[in-house]
Amino acid sequence: MRVLTTSLLSILTLSVCAQGPNLEKEYEAIEDKVIEWRHDIHQNPELSNREFKTAEKIANHLKSLDIDVQTGVAHTGVVGVLKGSGTDNGKVVALRADIDALPVTERNDLPFKSIVTAEFLGEKTGVMHACGHDTHTAILMGVAEVLSNNRDKINGTVKFIFQPAEEGPPPGEEGGALLMVKEGVLKNPDVDAIFGLHINSQTPVGMIRFKIGGTMAAAQSFTINVKGKQSHGSQPWSGVDPILISAKIIDGLQTIISRESNLTNEAAVITVGKIKSGVRFNIIPESAEMIGTIRTLDYDMKDHINKRMKEMVATIAKAYGGEATCEIKDATDITYNEPDLVQKMLPTLKRVAGTENVVAQKAITGAEDFSYFQREVPGFFFFLGGMTPGNETPYPHHTPDFLIDDAGMLLGVKAMTELTLDYLNM
Repeated sequence: MRVLTTSLLSILTLSVCAQGPNLEKEYEAIEDKVIEWRHDIHQNPELSNREFKTAEKIANHLKSLDIDVQTGVAHTGVVGVLKGSGTDNGKVVALRADIDALPVTERNDLPFKSIVTAEFLGEKTGVMHACGHDTHTAILMGVAEVLSNNRDKINGTVKFIFQPAEEGPPPGEEGGALLMVKEGVLKNPDVDAIFGLHINSQTPVGMIRFKIGGTMAAAQSFTINVKGKQSHGSQPWSGVDPILISAKIIDGLQTIISRESNLTNEAAVITVGKIKSGVRFNIIPESAEMIGTIRTLDYDMKDHINKRMKEMVATIAKAYGGEATCEIKDATDITYNEPDLVQKMLPTLKRVAGTENVVAQKAITGAEDFSYFQREVPGFFFFLGGMTPGNETPYPHHTPDFLIDDAGMLLGVKAMTELTLDYLNM
């Protein structure tokens, strides 16, 4: 019965979406602007919670469109509210773009290459939009201009959310989507649904990928502190070796994934990314520290992994004569695409991109703090192609060689605009 209902809903939705306004001339007129904005933002990247010039550029653009603007949201975020016709009883849809860059030194030879440097965790580093947030920002600026020129076609209210610190705020600071939600970004007016996209360097231009339900993983960080007993390296029997204990803990943690997690349900990952211990070749140290990440796509699996890690860390350390603690902190929640919302909006994406270019994909263990918006209201987060067709060696995100084809952005503008209009007219 559920399948039949969903199929009928999709058919009915497609007939509604097919009646949307023809904005092709608007899209053609905005493409060059979007590319120009992207190049400027790419050339002038800013780290999380430090996106001052980027925020100013966004705010000035929205104000020029006669959109109500709020700045300083979650430190450097910008929010714009655009009211269309029929707003008395109309719905509110939010559109989100992240605006921060990464501490990565760019290697690409581009006319708009970033040569910006900054200090990150006490070290000088290059700064680069190595995850495509420059394209997200430019795309949403374009959507804002198209929609502002067509207020009479908006049956409700649109909230543009330009979010800082998606890559995570600096240590000791709050930020990102979590802080925006905490400050009430989804209220006044109350948002009914939210849409977001992420450009992908390994998906061909013109394609859109999506997944219903759990799409990107919850990310957690963990810190394990091991306490042993220091001794001379030539007399290990006189001490308790925290390095040995660390090795046994790492080995044990992987059995939680390989022997206790039902990986036919969803993927899960435990990765130790750093070990710090010792000062000299002939001294068994007193302590060791390990830090790493946990990625899960299922809440029950997440709870089980967290519980077993804490149990196993303490127990293994005790078995070898030491002590150990495990502290786990949340970084992002599961990016969860609400099934009914996805089914309603898929006809829009297929109309805009072509049915053959809208492809379902498996979940990925990367993380997105868009998940915090989705925890509050129904949301749909999808992936936009940014790879030049035929490129056999695309570079992944977060690398110095990360590259996006400008030709991919116009589809993003169309998709976000049409999703907005169609949703508000349902």
